[in-house]
Amino acid sequence: MSEIDELRAAVETLATRVRTLEDQVEIMQLVAQYGPAVDSGSAQATAALWTEDGTFDAVPHLRMRGRGDIADMVNGGHQSLIRNGCGHVLTVPHIVVDGDEATGRSYALNIRWDPEADRFWVARVSANTWRWVRTTDGWRIRERVNASLDGTPEHREMLAPPPPTAGVERTPA
Repeated sequence: MSEIDELRAAVETLATRVRTLEDQVEIMQLVAQYGPAVDSGSAQATAALWTEDGTFDAVPHLRMRGRGDIADMVNGGHQSLIRNGCGHVLTVPHIVVDGDEATGRSYALNIRWDPEADRFWVARVSANTWRWVRTTDGWRIRERVNASLDGTPEHREMLAPPPPTAGVERTPA
């Protein structure tokens, strides 16, 4: 291999790594937008984080299909949480990018205000699994499953690392 070929290969490798890092950062920013959007009552901004036909399962409470259902959740029952004081805090997700799709897992905390005790308390800690897709508008959520860590084995298992797949390169997070 010539020196020029080696340089071309090195540049191609670096370009691929940079694109993967850019994808991961964009996905992390997408996830980071959820809490502020939903807790400010911004229904359209919250729904726009998903694809048009994206799904959001808040196990076992609510199954949302499409942006309309997600906006309805923000404009509906979520309003009482906002009025009473709450915050949705999502941890940085572990992300595996595979071309124009990505998967991940993370935690979500629902923190609520208790005016009688003059303090906040953690109302729920949930496991989250994610599927993201690259669209013409950037990365969007295709699927989010949010299940309370209430001792249910299946919910805890959502946090397990994905099994290694032979022949598939995993992107470190």
